[in-house]
Amino acid sequence: MTRAAPRGRDELYAHAALSRLLAPRSIAVLGASPRPGAFGDRVLANLARYGGAVHPVNAKYAEIRGLPCHASIAAIPGGADCAVIVTAREAVEPLAREAVAAGVGGIVIFASGYAETGRPERVAEQERLAALARASGVPIIGPNCIGITDYALGMRITFMPDAAIAPPSGRAIGVVSQSGALGFALEQAAEHGVAISHVLTSGNSCDVDMADLVAYLAADPACGAMALLFEGMARPARLVFAARLAAAAGKPLVVCKIATGAAGAQAAMSHTGTLAGTDAAWRAALARAGAVVVDDFEALVETASFFLKAPAAPVAPGVAVICTSGGAGIMAADKAERHAVPLPQPRQEAIAVLAARIPEYGAARNPCDVTAMVLNDPESLGACAHALAADPAYGALVLPSVYASPMAAARVPFYASLARQYGKPVCIAWLPEWLEGPGAKEVERDPDVVLFRSMDRCFATMAAWRRRAAALAPGEAVAASPAVREAASLALAAAGPVLAEREAKTLLASYGVPVVEEVLATSEAAAVAAAARLGGTVAMKIESPDIPHKTEAGVIRLGVAGEAAVRAAYAELMQVASGLAGARIAGVLVQPMVRPGIEIILGARVDAMFGPMVAAGLGGTFVELLRDTVLAPAPLAHAEARNMLAGLKGAAIFRGFRGLPPVDLDRLAAILCGLGAFIADHAHIVTELDINPLIANRDGLVAVDALIVKVGPRP
Repeated sequence: MTRAAPRGRDELYAHAALSRLLAPRSIAVLGASPRPGAFGDRVLANLARYGGAVHPVNAKYAEIRGLPCHASIAAIPGGADCAVIVTAREAVEPLAREAVAAGVGGIVIFASGYAETGRPERVAEQERLAALARASGVPIIGPNCIGITDYALGMRITFMPDAAIAPPSGRAIGVVSQSGALGFALEQAAEHGVAISHVLTSGNSCDVDMADLVAYLAADPACGAMALLFEGMARPARLVFAARLAAAAGKPLVVCKIATGAAGAQAAMSHTGTLAGTDAAWRAALARAGAVVVDDFEALVETASFFLKAPAAPVAPGVAVICTSGGAGIMAADKAERHAVPLPQPRQEAIAVLAARIPEYGAARNPCDVTAMVLNDPESLGACAHALAADPAYGALVLPSVYASPMAAARVPFYASLARQYGKPVCIAWLPEWLEGPGAKEVERDPDVVLFRSMDRCFATMAAWRRRAAALAPGEAVAASPAVREAASLALAAAGPVLAEREAKTLLASYGVPVVEEVLATSEAAAVAAAARLGGTVAMKIESPDIPHKTEAGVIRLGVAGEAAVRAAYAELMQVASGLAGARIAGVLVQPMVRPGIEIILGARVDAMFGPMVAAGLGGTFVELLRDTVLAPAPLAHAEARNMLAGLKGAAIFRGFRGLPPVDLDRLAAILCGLGAFIADHAHIVTELDINPLIANRDGLVAVDALIVKVGPRP
């Protein structure tokens, strides 16, 4: 069997190694039956349009559905490429061994009742199938699998009802799904015009899994984009590598992950660890690999259809909206703002055309409302659309369609010619409740025009388009100098399992993090002297590696001014700390009070599945409540760090808030890059770090608290 070794990670099946299984010239159906409704009968019925040879196998019958029925797979003249086992679980393993002995190129197993039951003996049965695949080199799909299809071949290996889907005339969407039922639910997009090349479901994935199937489609010429639905994987790095293969092949991979709990963060000590859960790590790793992650099942095929038809990257960031309804234009503007998609105003050349064709009660701007007068002046819509499409400010056009009618269908060829002429996607936001009305299928079937059945998903996809283009060209990751790495390694080796604030900030400062000035006081007199030197009004905190969250422990005093207040705060803090059983107290940190500003949390952790990750968010003491956080694998390039910050829901706060000046995003991105370099350099010894908060104010950016947790036992 031919396999490709992906850069030291677990191997993926090569396309050639799966071709006899997924694109077979002959298929053996083991357990074939003439009984109506039986899986063996349904599969044979579904293979009626298949162009290759079909061989029923069952010793009870001489013929089924007019085909010679063989007593065993070994009796098939010339053998078979793909063996489909349609029997109950108890008969599967012996038949799989017979198929391997007969030289098949792959096996599909429908039977359920294996590892999904959780019963040890059933888990062992599934593992024996996996061991058979490993030992023989014969790939196995399933068990607990609904099946696979290749529409170019007319091949439908499944017991699901026949969909009678025609082979795609051009590039199409390949569907990969861990869930068989949901995978074939996505297949039905073909009923309203979406081009589908394959449906490949993996079931329990004892051998072939979703990563193998994505890698296979990446090399298949019939597939132009992929829609992937999955729950999770034991070896997620394989799927990330497969996503990179898809991106390298120019085939967008759109992913919807269900089962999105954050159980992986339960043991975290830092705010970063609390926020950077399993789902966030999956999303970040897949996005870095060039995949597009969507939140909702309903968005999966729609988004994949856009990426199938659109250029790899927008030629300009702006989007133009042209509509016949002022309300639809307002709706578009609302959704564009929600997803931070710019709607710049047209240039003078375009404005001149709009003003000449649009009534005074319309809108000769962006969004452009040509009004219902388009019914009296049918050419006005085309003239305005051409003017906006030609404007270099725009990389895409969105045309809300408010009524399903023959007129809507008749406009599709014009929209397609517009997309081809300017190399910009034309997106129809379908607003009628007549979901399959005239115009809908015509758009879906057209290779150059995209249909969205939600204005929100339309603009979410516009934003994802820009993010994907940026992810595929991030630039070179920022790295620390060898001297900085070595010094930090020595300091970490000498430190305890948790680095308290002062130690942590000293290390992070060497990686470019600006930190607040401070003095460690071990007496009231020392605290008074430190406060006087630092400017009078100070913050005072207990310094202890055993108190990671000082606010919750009550060991912070802010705005302390004057000798008497400093002495009282010192005594009070030490008294509170003495009541914290087992906490090692180094003294009291005295820091100048930092001006109020925007509080930002930055951090990093080593994810158990994906390795070093960097996080950024808005928060301070409410960070767990707000949960506005973004995550990316480390190390980071500067452009990637900027894109991370732009991905925050509250990113508008960086442009200026309540009289504060805008945040220096280049400086903030550089700090993120420094954290990325730190966690990547020391992932073998550091498990998580936290800066909460980093304050952005008129004086710039400064970290006022930090924590670093090392690998190993914690206090």
